[in-house]
Amino acid sequence: MAKNLVVYFSVYGTAKNIAEEIAKQTGADIIEIEPMIPYDSNRDHYNALAAYAKKEHDEDMRPAIKNEIPVKDYDNIFIGYPMWWYTFPMIVYTFFDKYDFSRKTIIPFNTHMGSGDGGTYRTIRKLEPGAKVLDGLPVPMNSAEKPDPAIIRTWLKRIGMI
Repeated sequence: MAKNLVVYFSVYGTAKNIAEEIAKQTGADIIEIEPMIPYDSNRDHYNALAAYAKKEHDEDMRPAIKNEIPVKDYDNIFIGYPMWWYTFPMIVYTFFDKYDFSRKTIIPFNTHMGSGDGGTYRTIRKLEPGAKVLDGLPVPMNSAEKPDPAIIRTWLKRIGMI
């Protein structure tokens, strides 16, 4: 039987909300990508976070991940993240750089404020040519605040994960 893992990066909790619902419906284990240097999760400081995220993006930075994620122990890895500057946060690039996804199935999901997946699902396919990448689930930010379990269930059924 395939082992499932939900991995997510979330500063404001929206990707975490989706991750928790996916884990609940699939019975998957769940792990947060924890940055070595935490991001400011105070939404009142959004502009500062956005400016810092742009700096990371523009300088192609790879923020360090504090915790180990046992990707090797799983067959299917859901990966969730918010959209930052029309791509995933640079720490998600660190995640893909750090772990071997050969012969794994990657299932992306993301939160966004109008950009859908921003082409990140194609990016994952390019970064991980030895992995199978299933169709992802882009969730508008306002919907991610309190995810609709039925929408997630429909997606999981469509991609054959439940």
